[in-house]
Order: sequence, then structure tokens, then C-alpha cells
Amino acid sequence: MGMAVGGGQKSSRGRRGVPRYGAMADINMTPFIDVMLVLLIIFMVAAPLLTTGVSVDLPQTSAAALNVEKKPVAISLNEQGQLYLMDQPIADADLVPKLQEASQNDTEQRIYVRASKVTPYGRVAQIMASVTQAGFKKVALVTEPMGQ
Repeated sequence: MGMAVGGGQKSSRGRRGVPRYGAMADINMTPFIDVMLVLLIIFMVAAPLLTTGVSVDLPQTSAAALNVEKKPVAISLNEQGQLYLMDQPIADADLVPKLQEASQNDTEQRIYVRASKVTPYGRVAQIMASVTQAGFKKVALVTEPMGQ
């Protein structure tokens, strides 16, 4: 009876227990892509919700939109006649100093006045008069396009 030398079963390991194939150095991109797609969807859903502002029910007109190259300063009047400058509530007496601060004393800066359609016309005219008396020449009323 003879004995087999070296064992009859061949193993997948080479010499001294070292695997025949080296370690895999590639990154598995599938989990990375899955996470990126989920984050993309989250940001696409959340982005429209990030636009904060004063809720104003604007009147509708058929006027065309203005072409603006830099962000304008916005003054808003809600249904109760409360005054806001760039989404921050302010008093009527503070309008001109805060407006000059927001525009960096640039009287050529475009000023948008957003007023609810139920706000009295006299209140809107009073605010616009204050703005023009402060030296701002480009004052525009904001409306919604027809059909929205």
C-alpha cells in the first residue's frame, strides 16, 4: 500500500497560503451611484420649497416679464397692509433707510413692489411715493402672468 505524497486535492491557494488572485482594487460604483441618485431626487423635490418669501396674492396681467441681470430689491405688501423689505417685516418709517442699505445707495437699482390684489390702492401709492422720493427711479409693480 502506498501513500500519495502532497495530498490528492488541489487547493485554490498557491504557495504558503497566499491566494492565487490578488486583492480586488476596483471601487464598486453601484452603491455610490444609488446614493447620488437619491440625493439628486431629494434636492430636486426640496429646491422649490426653499424659495421663501411673503405670500402675496398678486393680480394677473398680460404684461411681458422684464429682463433683469442682477437681483432686484423687493418690497412686499400683504393683505393686511404689512410692509416687508426682502422678506423681512419693517415699519413704514424704516423703509427708506433700509431700502438705501439694501441697494447700497444705488438709486439706479430696480425696486420691485409686490402688493396683494386686495391691498388698498392708496397704500400701494403711498409706498411707491416714499420710494421715488428717496431717489429711486426704477420702481416696478410685480404681477402674475395671465393663465396661472
